[in-house]
Amino acid sequence: MCKRQPLNLSTARLRLYTSGSQGRPEAIDKRLEQLTSEIDALQEAFGPLLAGSGMENHRPTVWATVSHQHIYGLLFLVLWPLVAGRPFGLRRLLYREDLAACLGARASVLVSSPAHLKRLGNPPHWSEVRQHLRGVFSSGGPLPFEVSRSAAMVLGQTPVEVFGSSETGGIAWRQCASAEDSWQLFSDVQWRLHNGCLAVCSPRLPDAAWWSTSDRAEPAGLHGFRLLGRVDRIVKIEEKRVSLNAMEQQLLKTPWVQEAKALVIDTPIGARVGVVAVLTPAGREQVQRGQRILLDLLRTTLTSGVEAVALPRRWRFVDALPVNAQGKSPEALLRALFTVQSCAGMAAPDRPEMPAVQWLERSKTEALATLDIHSDLTVFEGHFEAAPIVPGVALLDWALALGRQCFAVPPWFVRLEVLKFVRPVQPDTVLYLALQFKPHLTNAAWRSLSFRLYAHDAATASQHEHASGRAIWSHEPGAIHV
Repeated sequence: MCKRQPLNLSTARLRLYTSGSQGRPEAIDKRLEQLTSEIDALQEAFGPLLAGSGMENHRPTVWATVSHQHIYGLLFLVLWPLVAGRPFGLRRLLYREDLAACLGARASVLVSSPAHLKRLGNPPHWSEVRQHLRGVFSSGGPLPFEVSRSAAMVLGQTPVEVFGSSETGGIAWRQCASAEDSWQLFSDVQWRLHNGCLAVCSPRLPDAAWWSTSDRAEPAGLHGFRLLGRVDRIVKIEEKRVSLNAMEQQLLKTPWVQEAKALVIDTPIGARVGVVAVLTPAGREQVQRGQRILLDLLRTTLTSGVEAVALPRRWRFVDALPVNAQGKSPEALLRALFTVQSCAGMAAPDRPEMPAVQWLERSKTEALATLDIHSDLTVFEGHFEAAPIVPGVALLDWALALGRQCFAVPPWFVRLEVLKFVRPVQPDTVLYLALQFKPHLTNAAWRSLSFRLYAHDAATASQHEHASGRAIWSHEPGAIHV
């Protein structure tokens, strides 16, 4: 009979993966003692916040809008609750109706992210949520102070922001009362500045050596610091890491761009990437054929290394990059090009053709996303001025394009089936897109891509369907049916 042996925390390991700056997964081996130290730090810092009465039936249930497959979700949703003896939900809460039902039923904790907290809105009748919610955590990207303040009003709890990475583990946290609040270190973390950047030492690192990050920082308060941005120009758009440097280099490899500068700008749908570019003669010829043709070419060039939500949403084509007295192009000058109606040289249209996409679930056969239908989309031009709506053909195009992005769709289109447009889509609507991809029932060479576009009515906790259908694709040419 095999005798059970206790785990050796210094030798037992867990392998995690992170995307890395170029979007390639990088393996990170974590010893269990590293994860244990992080759980201890979380319990020390936030345990009293969640303790309540300490009675069994008063232990809060931990719910999450993030996946347990991310290091943040793994720690906050699974490992920490297991060690602390707290129950946790087995499913992600993707809709406001689910949040209200689960968070308002009993003592609860919400583990979320900036992308989800931005979309809370101001739903009515959430008094029970505010009554039972003991804590809200946010990680995965910067949480704008306005979003933090809005979430505090809706949920009755100011979100606790946790700063760290897969490599370093948790470093610091803050619960903002103002936009200038600094980050406070976990008790077992030390920090210092190295060439203007944050360097840390903690039990979460592979050894006792200092780890230099790419985050510029400055001291603030007795033991805290403020973050000043990243030196490697890796930014997060809707929690997706993207390298502005890599994006610029990819554009310069095309025959159409001579110079390019990428930066993060504010848009009606949140922070997005903008690009200021000087075109080559070939690029100018493409513009003469149509600016949208050139934009499609440039976006296609970037899709291999950049997720759709992080693709540039604003473009400025200029005769020369703006420079200051030192011959440099500071971000302030570049940003100014996006705040004026016109500028020297050529300017591409500001209005995006695709809505902002937030993937909630993705697998080999199913996917679920939200589409942010803002009034600045190109599809609203001329359709119609008095009562703008999204053309049905645009809804179909978005569904098929996103389906091809998610799944290994065959190259040959066969036909559309059961296509329905139930009700019009107006500006400032959040649509849910549900996709299914599976073999065709009668033909082994065909694949079926089904889609459904619908909205949630928070007042009635019901779904309103807008469009649905099924597209058939084939691995063999010549199968097109009219």
